[in-house]
Amino acid sequence: MSQPLYFDELHVSDHWESRARTITEADVVNFACMTGDFDPLHVDHEFARQTPFRKPIAHGLLGLSWMAGLSTTAPYVKTAAFVAIREWRFLQPAYIGDTVHVVTEVVELIPKGRRRGQVVWRRKLVNQSGVVLQEGLLDTLVEVKPKETTSPSSDAGAV
Repeated sequence: MSQPLYFDELHVSDHWESRARTITEADVVNFACMTGDFDPLHVDHEFARQTPFRKPIAHGLLGLSWMAGLSTTAPYVKTAAFVAIREWRFLQPAYIGDTVHVVTEVVELIPKGRRRGQVVWRRKLVNQSGVVLQEGLLDTLVEVKPKETTSPSSDAGAV
């Protein structure tokens, strides 16, 4: 993996696209097991067939989790803390078999002292057809690049 970016290396309107992953039925079932959310909309094909979606859909919070995971390397930054999720919207369902990725853009950079800055990111979970499934703003604290210190040359005093 490449070196992480620091706060002072980011610029408003910088953007990245993450790698993609395909949603499997095992993902949905495992998430249901982990959270206890066995709503038939997610795990019962016969029930889901009677809904407007016509088939099971992935949990909305599972989509939010994919956004969080896929965006950790697009971009890879020196994150100090996750601060907030704001204005998160669930726009379209994610289905088993969809392939999703995350589009990230820097919206705002707010210096917070000499060591960190707050980054406001716009993140979108997008499917294989380019449809935005979820989107919103996230705030993180990102480390400022340390000042390089000069050390005395190891050759100092050599004759």
